[in-house]
Amino acid sequence: VQLQASGGGLVQAGGSLRLSCVASGSILRIELMGWYRQVPGKQRELVAVGTNYADSVKGRFTISRDNAKDTVYLQMNSLKPEDTAVYYCNAVITDSGGYPRNYWGEGTQVTVSS
Repeated sequence: VQLQASGGGLVQAGGSLRLSCVASGSILRIELMGWYRQVPGKQRELVAVGTNYADSVKGRFTISRDNAKDTVYLQMNSLKPEDTAVYYCNAVITDSGGYPRNYWGEGTQVTVSS
């Protein structure tokens, strides 16, 4: 199973970006998909998973899933410089072995300029 994230980039403060993450491989069932982020020197933090959002992004970010495409999206609006981070896709997937496992994508850089 692999997670491939895309959609990061450089944007000015107040702008928008949409991240995508597609799961591929021997997937029986995707239990959960979400997004985390990390800046150098800090721990990785939850951005949005299921219906849960970090307080810092509530009202600005929206997570959604397309189950038919095994894809999760993160629509990010009203971006702020403090949103600058590497964004990681995360998923709990039951694979062909029958057991749920936790997977991480490689990350996509989001940079918000002031």
